[in-house]
Amino acid sequence: MRVIAPDRIVWDGSAEEIILPSSTGQLGILTNHAPLLTALDIGVMRVKIEKEWIPIVLMAGFAAVENNNVKILVNGAEEVKDIDATKVQILLDEALANLEKATSTKEKIEATQNVRKARARLQAINAVK
Repeated sequence: MRVIAPDRIVWDGSAEEIILPSSTGQLGILTNHAPLLTALDIGVMRVKIEKEWIPIVLMAGFAAVENNNVKILVNGAEEVKDIDATKVQILLDEALANLEKATSTKEKIEATQNVRKARARLQAINAVK
């Protein structure tokens, strides 16, 4: 499995199972999964290695599954160790306030995206606890 963001390779290794935040809901990938191409939403990808789940926040993109190989191309990704829970809570509060104040379609879309990103980060942090 390989997770690639524009600025770096986020993950390059094997996994027992992967759960992806697809645009149609959570999508589980196991060994010998059928070939698949899917859009990914902002959310938490979970990677299972030796019975331990590792969460990684994905900022939307695409995943391709073929011949027991998963390639994930995303707009951005964050590992839990790089996320500050206090800062994320502040960002979530600000994003929710901006969403309430938003008047234009652009402002509403931007604020909604920021809310979703902050919530995904908090979800990843809580998955580790």
